[in-house]
Amino acid sequence: MKATVIKTLATAIAAACLVSNPALAQGASRLDKIRESGSISLGYPETSVPFAYLDDNQKPIGYTVEICEHVVQAIKTALKLPKLETRYAPITSATRLQLLANGTIDLECGNTTNNLERHKLVAFSPTIFVAQVVLVARKDGGVDVNDPASFRGKAIAAQAGGQTFKVITLINAKNNLGITVVPAKDTAETFLMLSSGRAAGTANDDGLAYATVASSRTPDDFLIGSKSLELAPYGIVEPKDDPAFKKVVDDAVIDLIKNGRIAALYDKYFNSPIPPHGLNLKFPMSAALKRALANPTDSGDPAVYE
Repeated sequence: MKATVIKTLATAIAAACLVSNPALAQGASRLDKIRESGSISLGYPETSVPFAYLDDNQKPIGYTVEICEHVVQAIKTALKLPKLETRYAPITSATRLQLLANGTIDLECGNTTNNLERHKLVAFSPTIFVAQVVLVARKDGGVDVNDPASFRGKAIAAQAGGQTFKVITLINAKNNLGITVVPAKDTAETFLMLSSGRAAGTANDDGLAYATVASSRTPDDFLIGSKSLELAPYGIVEPKDDPAFKKVVDDAVIDLIKNGRIAALYDKYFNSPIPPHGLNLKFPMSAALKRALANPTDSGDPAVYE
């Protein structure tokens, strides 16, 4: 009898804890956690110009960061909160999905490719950018940036845990090229490996590649491929299996698309001088992105964007 009473008491205490902290309850939405804490955490990469990076004051800025900040305001309105504190957490390509899954961050606001494999772990907002995976090399490197076979037996740097790493690894294996695919923590490190001679090339998304080369000391020393190895749609990364949270985020993104705000942010970060050094990428919106914005989708199938 005593054991039964203790077990009943324990069950009651556990139930009370779930009531007081609904974010712990099975099936609870991330919205509950945000409502209870009065704060939301945005994960961002620190060197992914122009998507997410740090300004002169070490403040996160960028195309995706600003989209996420607009989404935060929509969440605040949906939850009828008088204020909602936004916290920023730096992430890498190797840590971002885990930090989202374990609740450390609530949204990931960078340059994460939406693909079908990642749908097993996380969800994505409607697409906000469509990149092309390309190769980058030095002009004097003796390689053809539009022909992976020309890198036979050489090293190519790519972000660990990123889609570009997977793409070049698969091309290497399929064609038996003997390329050493070197993992790097972020875009800046891949370019450092290239510029220092530790790698003959990098595999990167075109938007990041153009920004990195343009902001280097000697941009004319590098070549960027025009041949797409794979299309890579970007979305804001969301928790998996949280339909209530996903609806609020997705509705906010679609509203930003329809009211022209995302197009305006694209011009701000891709076709205008951006801080901290006034770099202008002069990177017109691609036909693939125009199609994605005209018909919003969170599909992870690259064929949808062709």
